[in-house]
Amino acid sequence: MAERTELRVDEWEPTRRTLHMWLQIVGKIRMINADPVNHWWHVTLHVSPRGLTTGPVVDAAGVFEIEFDLLHDVLVVRRQDGRSESIALADTTVADFYAALLAICARLDIDARIHAAPNKVDRAIPFADDTIHHVYDPDHARAFWRQLVDVQRGLSAYRGGFRGKSSPVHFFWGAMDLAVTRFSGRPAPAHPGGVPNCPDSVMVESYSAELASAGFWPGAGEEGAYYAYRYPDRPGYRDAPVPPGAYWDDTLREFILPYETVRRSSDPDALVKQFLTATFDAAQGDDRWG
Repeated sequence: MAERTELRVDEWEPTRRTLHMWLQIVGKIRMINADPVNHWWHVTLHVSPRGLTTGPVVDAAGVFEIEFDLLHDVLVVRRQDGRSESIALADTTVADFYAALLAICARLDIDARIHAAPNKVDRAIPFADDTIHHVYDPDHARAFWRQLVDVQRGLSAYRGGFRGKSSPVHFFWGAMDLAVTRFSGRPAPAHPGGVPNCPDSVMVESYSAELASAGFWPGAGEEGAYYAYRYPDRPGYRDAPVPPGAYWDDTLREFILPYETVRRSSDPDALVKQFLTATFDAAQGDDRWG
């Protein structure tokens, strides 16, 4: 198996912040066109053989797809009738990217009347006004996608080992993380909200049931990090034994496994499996979910 990709957070931060805003725009277009699914699963993007995609979105005019082709540095918008348009991914402001995508959507009969400002970021600059984020390094974008492919493999295997209710492995553009969630089958107390530039109602729906979530966030530590948490928290959860290199973070209130620890491991896939298994066992306790 090929070695895992090294991508330092501090080195690719300018590209990450720009790409995050572009992903939010595309994700919001999917959100307003897709039929609602519990826990906001209808808004997510998915890892593809080329990058990240909305997958097929059914709307009044048929079916469309928007894909970030990070292998060829292009955003492609496709219709079921054969129409297709693209935007070159390069050093481009969020404002210019947004304007170009709106024009394509108008020509391809795609509703793009989104809430035109980002969520889950401290400074929510309207997309049409964002000239601050404008950096796109193709090598960094491709390295990020290769990270996601490796993470997808481990999360997909983990998801397949559970008989109960589970989410797909999917990419949340709000926080820019790839995640999978297992559920106990019981309701959960209402989430308190308070997430920057995100309506409390969104968080309440997201966490309306008792769950254990795990995933990968590219903006943590040196090279990103795997994470795992439970909602609601339970006594003793944070004290659970986890593999060497993993730890409980009191600030984030979740378990963390640094990506560089996985990358340097003699068996990265096995270490990820141990982390996911240990944290889920701690989350379910003696209840045996699923």
